[in-house]
Amino acid sequence: MSDDESYELLGFDNVVLPVGDLGEAVVFYERAGFEVGFRFDEGGLALLRVGGETPGILLRTEEDFGRRPPPWPAVRVWLEVPDARTAARRLAGAGVTALDEPFSCATGWTVELADPWGNVLGFTDYTKRPELARRS
Repeated sequence: MSDDESYELLGFDNVVLPVGDLGEAVVFYERAGFEVGFRFDEGGLALLRVGGETPGILLRTEEDFGRRPPPWPAVRVWLEVPDARTAARRLAGAGVTALDEPFSCATGWTVELADPWGNVLGFTDYTKRPELARRS
């Protein structure tokens, strides 16, 4: 790349997760606490909002994408929450099974879940490092 070309990473657009059934995926993620920003069934797409940001989690239907357990290691998308242990209790109350109990990490606590297609999302907090949190 020459010096006169501008190349800069400005931020996330969307994180795209493949799913086998859009309707089932939307129900699963709504139970997990996500709000649907838009749904375009004809295109096999639904956008899940993440906080007040414009980008989100984009669910995209993939033909013949069957159910699978979460691979280990797997790509993981972690989202900040005020308290991951509270999030774990809320998920359990909504019938969403976490992969494991909340675990301690460098900034606080994290709990992970996997959707029926093996996509892994984590809810992580900054209770140990509140100065790094979006909100204190």
